[in-house]
Amino acid sequence: MKVSSLIGFITAIFLLHGTADAAGMSIGSSAFVDGEIVSSLYAGTAGDCGGGGISPNVSWSDLPSGTRSMVVVLFDIDGANGLGVSHWVAYNIDAARGQLKQGEGKVTGDTVTVGANQAGENAYRGMCPPVGDVAHHYILTVIATDIEPGSLPANLGRLDLWTALKNHALRAQSLVGRYAR
Repeated sequence: MKVSSLIGFITAIFLLHGTADAAGMSIGSSAFVDGEIVSSLYAGTAGDCGGGGISPNVSWSDLPSGTRSMVVVLFDIDGANGLGVSHWVAYNIDAARGQLKQGEGKVTGDTVTVGANQAGENAYRGMCPPVGDVAHHYILTVIATDIEPGSLPANLGRLDLWTALKNHALRAQSLVGRYAR
């Protein structure tokens, strides 16, 4: 089993308390090749992060029966001295779309609700680990839910979203990318 599949499975079981099972569901992103370095295009633009601040593309297929909406979360598991940092919380995405395009989902729009990141902003926050630190592991997780698109409220952060997804998460799958400055 790939490390990212194991992380996705553990994340779904531990945080969502749903019936998550990584088997069968497929996700992809040209920005996140599992275990590889992520381009600075997706890093933050603030300070000396050196990035383009663009949200990555992500696609999904082979969804479980009953899937209505998708959730996309980007989490730096190494950030904040091991407590982790939420960079992207996107939800209320119609599963039938099959993808979020690059740059889409940076802020709330007609097809996606973007919740609070670590800074409390409802926006995609590009990667920005401390200069000289080892490459951080950024977990891009896609969760299939049985929740109708558009029915979750605005302004949900990652932990509030986990609570809202309890008993509604059908499956999750993750990719892990690394980034350092």
